[in-house]
Amino acid sequence: MTAPVGIVLVSHSAEVAAAVASLARGLAGGGATAPIAPAGGTPDGALGTSSDLIAAAAHEVDRGAGVALLVDLGSAVLTVKALLAEEDELPKGARLVDAPFVEGAVAALVTASAGGDLAAVTAAASEAYTYRKE
Repeated sequence: MTAPVGIVLVSHSAEVAAAVASLARGLAGGGATAPIAPAGGTPDGALGTSSDLIAAAAHEVDRGAGVALLVDLGSAVLTVKALLAEEDELPKGARLVDAPFVEGAVAALVTASAGGDLAAVTAAASEAYTYRKE
């Protein structure tokens, strides 16, 4: 079996990132899942985003198959884009995914856990925009 894609959930809140990671693990069917890590808030526990926390989480989940980074709000996007622009800040194959945070996280983890490559994980997370709730 090939290495799984890693997933990082970037939120302005450590609690939100951790809760969405826990929810995704639970909805991914239990058992072994692809690596997923929250990167929320700042190192001192305040609301915000931290390049250091994001980079550490990305390296933690990297198994060589790429890392999908899902973000909650605007400045999280900017922080991840800045990291992607810098050489060696994030693992090779790290990619910012345009997806809804909660639904995208679940879809990404399910797909990565089933052995999907980075393109499949990105597509599954992005397709979560089409989930209708009516």
